[in-house]
Amino acid sequence: MASKRVAILAKAQCVACGACEAECPRGAIAVHRGCYAVVSQETCIGCGKCAKVCPTGCVQVVEREATV
Repeated sequence: MASKRVAILAKAQCVACGACEAECPRGAIAVHRGCYAVVSQETCIGCGKCAKVCPTGCVQVVEREATV
């Protein structure tokens, strides 16, 4: 069963430092072409570790949208 929470990222604020990628226990985050991080919605468990280490505050953990 998927977590009820998931990380989202504001690409425009991301500096591609890799802190979130290194902190993620599931490997759900990858820095894309050295420009910004991308979160795998399928792999993310919504633990919030990435948001805590982000120096720009561009990562947030939110409730997943319900799917029918």
